[in-house]
Amino acid sequence: MAQSIFGPRKPIGGDGAHEQDRTLRKTLSWPHLVALGVGAIVGTGIYTLTGVGADRAGPAVILAFAIAGAVCACAALAYAELATMIPTSGSAYTYTYSVLGETLGWIVGWSLILEYSVACSAVAVGWSAYLVGWLEAAGIHLPPLLLVGPHEGGIVNLPAVLVALTIAGMLMAGTRESATFNILLVFIKLAALAVFVALTLPAFDSANLSPFMPYGFGSVVQDGETRGVMAAAAIVFFAFYGFDAVATSAEEAKNPGRDLKIGIIGSMLTATTIYMLVAFGAIGAISYTVLADSAEPLAFVLRALDHPFAASAVALAAIVALPSVILVMMYGQSRIFFVMSRDGLLPRWASKVSPRTGSPVLITGLTGVFVAAFAGFFTIGDLAELANAGTLLAFIAVGACLMILRKTRPELPRVFRCPQPYVVGTLAILGCAYLMISLPEITLVRFLIWNAIGLVVYLLYGRTRSMLTRDILSVERS
Repeated sequence: MAQSIFGPRKPIGGDGAHEQDRTLRKTLSWPHLVALGVGAIVGTGIYTLTGVGADRAGPAVILAFAIAGAVCACAALAYAELATMIPTSGSAYTYTYSVLGETLGWIVGWSLILEYSVACSAVAVGWSAYLVGWLEAAGIHLPPLLLVGPHEGGIVNLPAVLVALTIAGMLMAGTRESATFNILLVFIKLAALAVFVALTLPAFDSANLSPFMPYGFGSVVQDGETRGVMAAAAIVFFAFYGFDAVATSAEEAKNPGRDLKIGIIGSMLTATTIYMLVAFGAIGAISYTVLADSAEPLAFVLRALDHPFAASAVALAAIVALPSVILVMMYGQSRIFFVMSRDGLLPRWASKVSPRTGSPVLITGLTGVFVAAFAGFFTIGDLAELANAGTLLAFIAVGACLMILRKTRPELPRVFRCPQPYVVGTLAILGCAYLMISLPEITLVRFLIWNAIGLVVYLLYGRTRSMLTRDILSVERS
């Protein structure tokens, strides 16, 4: 077992056989994986963050989507090569653990826990906004104190809490069942976005694109707010990164060599095309200054264009289909948590799987409670930015792992070979680093605090209980 200055490294290509009650069942085929990726990517980012991005960049939010998509495309290519080489659950955590060592693997895994959990919460908050808007349009008014958290003058965002707990219950029922249901939700979501594009493109007005970059390109603070194209890209980046949830399913894929590359690259290409069309339709049809004030921008645009029925239909589709994002993100988080627990870095009792469903029921339930708590008390902007910080760090690690393995282990079989790996890896690292420093300072401070807490947990608990370390010590004693 290899060692590095950052601790022991997992064997490349898998970490051996596991106990029967800690082994995930292979139940997913490539259509499930593409739907998981599209289900995660096409969600809150386009349904709700279009308005947040417009507030930060003006019409240039279209450019912000393109920049974030390009960075994610580089990361997706790196993920596709690594996922087919190391077909076990854990995504960037497992890759970093195998290539760079346990300590850095822990930092990435701890960041991924933040990414998935907070991302789930952000989507739940976005879903709640669409539900409230749809109900109010129908003349139904819920108690305001139960619709937003304390930061916005309420007590708790109850709809967001309830949807998070409901999705956790679905995942506890079984992975394949949840993934199959997700395909239906994805179809509904894509149909609604197709209707939106068809109705907004004829209303395109070039005047709405001027001035194109009212706040400039770089990320700057204006009137107490972080604005600019890169500031918008740093938050709408949240809209693209669902494809890494596909990598967390590697251990449950029936044919990981084929299915993972189709799932990762296929979902990324599909989602990017949709995003550019929807962003162009929204910004071209209505002034960004008006769009920025809406928590449900797509439905708002359609109402402004005098399509009330379509607005209600799109809002209803968001209500029905946005939970697919929560489902996939919660699935990804539970698998990261599961693998870290199986490795001994977190309590081992959490990595037991249900003999009936073959999935980690207990850890999924705990994930649901954690997500519901965040969703109930924080705003979508705060949540999305914090989730982005964790994802950006993971993508930087994956880009580094891609290049290091090409240099140190060129003989390893690669089912999918990333084109120009050193160029792609470098662009992924530099792009993610620039997006990270474009995040608001308070977000970076919170992220550092989260990882400082994580390092304390690792030093006091994980390092001494690591299964890999125990195996190494056992070999040395014998």
